Amino acid sequence: MTLTLILTRHAKSSWGDPDLDDFDRTLNNRGRRSADAIGGWLAKNGYLPDIVVVSGARRTVETWSRMAHHFPDTATMSSNPGLYLASAQAILGILRTQTSPTCMIICHNPGIADFAHRISATAHPHPRFSDYPTGATAIIRFDATDWNTIDWATGTPEEFIVPRDLIP
Repeated sequence: MTLTLILTRHAKSSWGDPDLDDFDRTLNNRGRRSADAIGGWLAKNGYLPDIVVVSGARRTVETWSRMAHHFPDTATMSSNPGLYLASAQAILGILRTQTSPTCMIICHNPGIADFAHRISATAHPHPRFSDYPTGATAIIRFDATDWNTIDWATGTPEEFIVPRDLIP
């Protein structure tokens, strides 16, 4: 059996209100367009999550809400505050608790970039894989039957895309 991880950094957020707490920042117009484009690309290519785990920060929830209409209603979202500004190790711990064969995680840098590199046996050749910009999404496959058994350098990065690949 193969497990599939869809690893997405939240889309571009707004810095418009300096009094707004970081956790409460919303997506800006570009971020809303990008999230929709990434969701469309995922659905078109058959990458359909069973479960979507977000950090709970407003920008991760909004990223998913802009993607969700592209997927069947069977994709459910849950919020895990442990993903907010999480380290790579924390992301791995949360992923290991999942039970669905296709899991999507939407969280933040710098943890997501570090996690993507450490979980992958080889780096994806896309030039932006190393910095994981907003909206970046990787499809990483694991030859495993249980998320609890995955470890560093066991994933194969099958795809990697950034919004600018879809929206010039």
